[in-house]
Parts: sequence; C-alpha cells; structure tokens
Amino acid sequence: MEGFSLNNTLLKDIFQFAKPMGHHENPANLNLGFGFLYYGAVRALRPHHTLVIGSGYGFSVVCLALGLKDNGGGCLTFVDPSYSLLKDGPFKTVGGSNHWNEPGKVVEHFRQFGVEEIVTHYKLRNDQFFPSYETFGLPQIDMAFIDGSHSYRDVQYDFLQTLEQSHKNTYIFLHDTHIPIRELLRHSGVKRWLKVLEKKENFFEVINFPFSSGVALVRVKKNNIRKELQ
Repeated sequence: MEGFSLNNTLLKDIFQFAKPMGHHENPANLNLGFGFLYYGAVRALRPHHTLVIGSGYGFSVVCLALGLKDNGGGCLTFVDPSYSLLKDGPFKTVGGSNHWNEPGKVVEHFRQFGVEEIVTHYKLRNDQFFPSYETFGLPQIDMAFIDGSHSYRDVQYDFLQTLEQSHKNTYIFLHDTHIPIRELLRHSGVKRWLKVLEKKENFFEVINFPFSSGVALVRVKKNNIRKELQ
C-alpha cells in the first residue's frame, strides 16, 4: 500500500542500524542527507527495478527500498560479496563490514525497515553477478546505485555492465565522487570516471553533489550506448 514511511522512529532506526557513511547526513536532527535524495528520486521516478551495488550496512538500499514500498510497487536487487575492510583489506572494499554473510540475518536486517520482501540480496562479486544477469531472470534496470569497489577499472566495469541492462531514462547514482585524498592516491577512481561521462553530453546528463563523500546522478539519454564508452 502506498504511504509515507519516514517517521521519527524509522529515521532513528536508519541511523542506528543502516549506519550512513559519507551521505551528507546529520543524526543530530535526523537529516538523512543524500538519503532523502535517494528516497525522493524513487518516489518521483517510480522505477520498477532498482539495482544497488555495494553497501556497508544497507543505507542506500533502505532509502531506495522505502521509496519503492511507499510507491506501492517495485523490487530492489542488492549485490554485495560481504567483504570486510579488516579481513579483506582496503583494496577490495572502501567500507565493507562483512555484514551480508548469512541469508537469514540479511532478511532480518531489512525486516527492521519493512522492506524485506522488496530487497533480494546476491552474495556475489560483480564479475559473478553480471554474467548471470539473464539467468537470474532479472528485468531491465530503471534505477541503479553504484557503490562497490572504487578502483577506476571496477567503477567503469560496474557502470558499463549496468548500462548494458538499462535503457533510455535509466538513472544511475555514483557514490563517493568527492574523496580527493583517495583519488590522489589512486585508491578511488569514481571522480575520474565521472569526468569521462561528463564529456559524453550526447549520451548522459550528469549532476554531481560534492558534499561529504559526494554523490552524482547520471541520466541515460539513449538506448544501446554501451559501445560508445568502450
């Protein structure tokens, strides 16, 4: 049923259990920062299928899924191999928390927010998930949120693979567009990839929000344009 989920109790639960990091949030006044942007984009654009690649504790997943819930329809595919920053090191994950290991606990985590029937988690690396996309029977992507491995090559791969399953007017979020030290050290390539997209004005519209860790929103302007970025 359509509605509005974002009451004070739920906002407090999001801060406590979904633990936003780098989304321009402010827990002191329950301000979800970019989280409101994610939720609002879903409410306004009404995507049927949303894809999320990577999340430490599920903040982006929850905000997007709550939008789907309040729209009264839609599903969310969440892909994360459950790497840990401490166990697997900083080159495999920027903020991984090893939080997605046990399927039962994953369901219970999202049940706290009432979106357990909307979110389907795949404990896979992206190079395992995308080649099996059609085998999983997943529909085209209407909205995506890319927040996996932050190396330039991996961001490029995630974007191109997402684009392969997208269409005109698919909207794609790219998180961590504003982490200058990591970009300087070549530990992140999100901003560099965003610059590539900004030059392709015939194919994409790009808006960047360079606050906190930064997030960009990319609109796909045409169908079948992956080859243009190869």
